[in-house]
Amino acid sequence: MNIPEELKYTEEHEWVRIEDNIAIVGITDFAQGELGDIVYLEIDTLDSQIDSNEVFGTVEAVKTVSDLFMPITGKVIEVNPSLEDKPELVNEDPYGEGWIIKIHITEESQIDSLLSPSDYKNLIDS
Repeated sequence: MNIPEELKYTEEHEWVRIEDNIAIVGITDFAQGELGDIVYLEIDTLDSQIDSNEVFGTVEAVKTVSDLFMPITGKVIEVNPSLEDKPELVNEDPYGEGWIIKIHITEESQIDSLLSPSDYKNLIDS
């Protein structure tokens, strides 16, 4: 299981990479493995201010549909355009080309409440 050390994580299996005041968000290797082959993502929250733990979109796999949750409060400033034609990028490269959204962070203090790599590993191992 791939859990990059430089990222933060949520209990809902999203990962977060902080770059200045921007959070890049995707789903973890564990989550994409549990979902199976991803066939579609619906993200209609571009330019929306969304609170942490609120739904920002859905991911549809062959077997199921799952909600995607905001890891921290912010404004969705970009949706990965590659996923429209190639949603399978989330399966193939969840921490790279398969990123889902970029958020302009409005509540920086919430970053501290995200899980560390070791905390996330403990979550999925329990």
